[in-house]
Amino acid sequence: MQHREELHELLPCAGLTVIEDMPPGSLFPPEAGWRIARGIAAPDGAIREALDAAWWRRLADADGEFLVAVLGHRIGGNDSWWTRVRYAGGGVPGLTGDPGFVALSLDGQVLLAEVPGADGPRVTALARLPERLEEAAAAAGRETETERAEVWAAVPGQPAWPLHWAEGIGSNPAAPDELLIRLLDVAEGFLHDCDRPAVLDAAVAHPDPQVRSQPADTFRPKLTSDQWLRMVRAEPSPSWRVLWAERACAWGVELPEDLYDDLLAGPSRAQAAELPGLPAHHLPSLTADADPGVRATACARWEDLAAPLRARLLADTDDAVRAAALLAHHTSVPMPRDVFAALPTPGRALEQCRLAPGLEAELVRDGDGEVRRALAANPRLSAHSVAVLAQDPYDDIRSAVALRPDLNEEQRAAVRYDFDPTSMSRTLPWVEGLHGDADAMRRLAVSSHPLIRRSVARARHLPPDVVERLARDEDRTVRLFLAESCDDAPAEMLLEVWSWWDGSFTHPDRPRGHPNFPRTGLLRYAGDPGGRMRRLALDDPESTPADVARLARDPEAEVRRRAAEDTRLSPADAVRLLNDPADYVRGTAIRNPQLPARVLAGLLHDRDTACAAVTNPAIPVPVLHRILAAAAAAVAARR
Repeated sequence: MQHREELHELLPCAGLTVIEDMPPGSLFPPEAGWRIARGIAAPDGAIREALDAAWWRRLADADGEFLVAVLGHRIGGNDSWWTRVRYAGGGVPGLTGDPGFVALSLDGQVLLAEVPGADGPRVTALARLPERLEEAAAAAGRETETERAEVWAAVPGQPAWPLHWAEGIGSNPAAPDELLIRLLDVAEGFLHDCDRPAVLDAAVAHPDPQVRSQPADTFRPKLTSDQWLRMVRAEPSPSWRVLWAERACAWGVELPEDLYDDLLAGPSRAQAAELPGLPAHHLPSLTADADPGVRATACARWEDLAAPLRARLLADTDDAVRAAALLAHHTSVPMPRDVFAALPTPGRALEQCRLAPGLEAELVRDGDGEVRRALAANPRLSAHSVAVLAQDPYDDIRSAVALRPDLNEEQRAAVRYDFDPTSMSRTLPWVEGLHGDADAMRRLAVSSHPLIRRSVARARHLPPDVVERLARDEDRTVRLFLAESCDDAPAEMLLEVWSWWDGSFTHPDRPRGHPNFPRTGLLRYAGDPGGRMRRLALDDPESTPADVARLARDPEAEVRRRAAEDTRLSPADAVRLLNDPADYVRGTAIRNPQLPARVLAGLLHDRDTACAAVTNPAIPVPVLHRILAAAAAAVAARR
């Protein structure tokens, strides 16, 4: 990869003075310049034998300035930044020959380019660029059915970027299950977002462990309980088998007893002993296991252990097992001073154990900040000690006390806590555990603490009065969480949240994808001063192709992107948006099925667009199969 300093050394050698680099975003993009220079969606008559001095004079302004990008010098990651330069000479700058360049006049009217080609350098010279591109888009949009058939009959032809096709073809919504199952032997990355049962069935049974792991090792697995269990059972590695079983449990899968039996009988017994939901009849054997780590793990199920088993663990010969048993024992039995003093590391006891009254009072009163900080989260602390810590001089200790579940709301409101409303919020586990309790939700929805109200808003369902209260909450994150998580969120609030939020990594389809989001009456926003609201106009069932065409020319890129994804977009507008200044608008247009076949076929063979183009659902299925064959051959050649 070439570096910025090398480009700034090369340009002066070509007789050019570097003025500044121009980040992408508001200009005709170099990416589109490269594509046109290669002849994809380019105006007719753009190829010349040479670029003479007259063309360079037309390119430069009165001060000799223009924009240039040099092939392979990946400023911005994809030859995607213009560099503003000045040329004081009267002839031709020394840019011809390797490696290739595109140049644009400052007013965007003239484009010059020279790029390598199979038959030698390909030279492009275009004046009146915007006008010529409009003409080219209109001409491409008049493609006939016969012309489309001829184009697809020739694809893939000479594959230019088959590895890019392997990377992207799994995201093509038109690809049938059969093709995606074949793709498993070529590239498995698409499984991260795949939700097709037949494909996932094939993946979890695949002989390659990397393929088998992909559907499970994702942010939000799409596997059914049966698929999880089949994947666990088929995994040959004992440690990975336990790992997948643990992951399955985390996603709500109930493991059958015979699977627990199998996992505990294997060489990864110690890890299997930690699985949630382990049947109680296995506990006696765990407490007598030869591995002290397994015996220590059994202490986590203290309430399920019979008294003789508890006594055995408390008297265990291994220090770590006795320590674990001691901590578990004193979650219900107060820990005396001498036992506490003998602990090598008292941190866990401070956080989770019931302490003898005198010891607790002394630690709360005289313990150092770290001790009091640990005690503040201890669920077994007495009410008196909680009240003392609520007045602690340290802000973070008081703030921890303010979130305790054993406070009533009057007590909570009296605590001087610190809270940054802009900080990342996590749902409080104790509030989440009460999501199904309507009375608790009513009580907590009026809490003085925003984090508690935010945690209430994460409930899947809430009583109508709680929804109404949270939908008017002064903390807009409460309203956001309600929009993201609660299926009962009201339409008017969802619309308000949309005005400033359009989805997160964890909830990418909310609020707009919420089932209560309004679907009618949205055309009234077509002329709204806010671009976010104008984007909604095309969701209205009363909107027309004319509305799509108008918003495809909107001054805001996000609005143009919404138009670019609409299947009512005209072929000509789809081609025109390939030249949009915003890369995400161009990327969306590449995926629009209205793109003419000749343009789409060209994009399939362009370095910058091949991966995105192969996801376009307009590609006929037989062509997708041929593309996959070419991609498979390229991948096999690299192995």
